[in-house]
Amino acid sequence: MDFTRANELISRVEKSLNETGKFNKSEELLVGVDLGTAYIVLVVLDKEMNPIASEMQFAQVLKDGLVVDYIGASRIVRELKARLEERLGVELLKAAIAVPPGTSERDSKTHRYVVEGSGMEVTAILDEPTAANAVLGIENGVIVDIGGGTTGLSILEDGKVIYTADEATGGTHLSLVIAGNYRIDFEEAEKIKKDKDRQKEILTIVRPVIQKMATIVREHVEGYDVDDIYLVGGTCCLDDIEEVFEKETGVRTTKPKNPFLVTPLGIAMNCRIREVI
Repeated sequence: MDFTRANELISRVEKSLNETGKFNKSEELLVGVDLGTAYIVLVVLDKEMNPIASEMQFAQVLKDGLVVDYIGASRIVRELKARLEERLGVELLKAAIAVPPGTSERDSKTHRYVVEGSGMEVTAILDEPTAANAVLGIENGVIVDIGGGTTGLSILEDGKVIYTADEATGGTHLSLVIAGNYRIDFEEAEKIKKDKDRQKEILTIVRPVIQKMATIVREHVEGYDVDDIYLVGGTCCLDDIEEVFEKETGVRTTKPKNPFLVTPLGIAMNCRIREVI
């Protein structure tokens, strides 16, 4: 898989976290809102799909991909939207969102209400791996999105999703293992998990959890003709996680640059779609 296009777009989203791009203020902007278990991310694109501004904030208002603190989630989305509007000098009117595969209609509506409460119309609700594929452009294979609370997957055949699944295990479980190993609190464990200088050390500690995730994926894809697994989601930023997956599943496994930003970018790229649950 050639990630050149995807990596270029991701690099531009990274840049947009600190720098605001130029755009025509009269054009309609595309917004993606990613309500994650560990982070809430908003990405803004121009009509040509160019990233122009992004904001993110650590948050613990969701559990296993579901909103458990509606007021807290609403407040954070409003604050991030306000920051972006101040940077851009325009009001953000529409947004797309994504939920883990298999999320109920009721829980999907809760995500929608959080975003609508900030003053944006929700134009599309997607499952997270499908949103990620707007960036990756996978025709055949499995996209595995490992977020803070869940591991979701979509099997694609000729560009179409033929199977989806979601399991309640993710980066939060890694952080809990790290916290227990070092006897520290969860927030400190989160910092250690993201420390690039300690990645090999951390991988040794959390390898059993990653192996469990890989086993879950292997069980779901059994019986399908799958040659490639593509990893996205914040947890997949961990160095060499793809090697653990490949060893456990026996399927070639790769990931793009900064997998954390793939799904929020893909959500924004789907902002024009009008298929609201």
